[in-house]
Amino acid sequence: MTTVKELKATARPSVGKGAARAERRAGRVPAVIYGDNKAPLAISLDDRELRLRIAAGRFLTTIFDVNLDGTKHRVIPRDFHLDPVRDFPIHVDFLRLGQGTTIRVSVPLHLKNTETAPGVKRGGTINIVTHTVELEAEADAIPQFIEADVGTLDIGSSLHLSTIALPKGVKPVSRDDVTLVTVVPPSGYNEDKAATAAAPAAAPAAAAKAPAAAKPAAEKKK
Repeated sequence: MTTVKELKATARPSVGKGAARAERRAGRVPAVIYGDNKAPLAISLDDRELRLRIAAGRFLTTIFDVNLDGTKHRVIPRDFHLDPVRDFPIHVDFLRLGQGTTIRVSVPLHLKNTETAPGVKRGGTINIVTHTVELEAEADAIPQFIEADVGTLDIGSSLHLSTIALPKGVKPVSRDDVTLVTVVPPSGYNEDKAATAAAPAAAPAAAAKAPAAAKPAAEKKK
């Protein structure tokens, strides 16, 4: 079950750039709740609390109950805007989640057993091809992250999304089998491998070109 967190909000009596600037001067961040076939709801949030929520990470995959005058609205952040100079939040868009809502989310990829992978032990490097995975999930089944076990990967091997067991109610957006991770060989690995393969073939050829050994003197007299 997805963890639901709470945010306290106040209603915004008016909208527009001037009203938004007034909210920010008062230490609050303008926001809007939309979706679920209901009218948009203009609200504002405490600036300090919102900054802490964003800094904690996974903000866009976290479900919130926005408490507005005692009424809770189940939402998920869809986007937030930062001041281009001072890098603090200036506006947030929330999507209202109705009963049985299914949404698209970008979920981070976490790896485990990276140090025990055979390819890493042989000098290879883990290359993360896809850092976030696009998923379609039920609102109450959104995973915080997708975990991939790379403990069996050798040099040149890859791990695909089809090999990951996704939680119930979650499925990939892409119809293609997305590559998540590959193990890249160390520098010079292919040259060394080619040289090793060529060595056995070179030995018989060298033996064939060698001059025949001189016969013993006793054999010459015969």
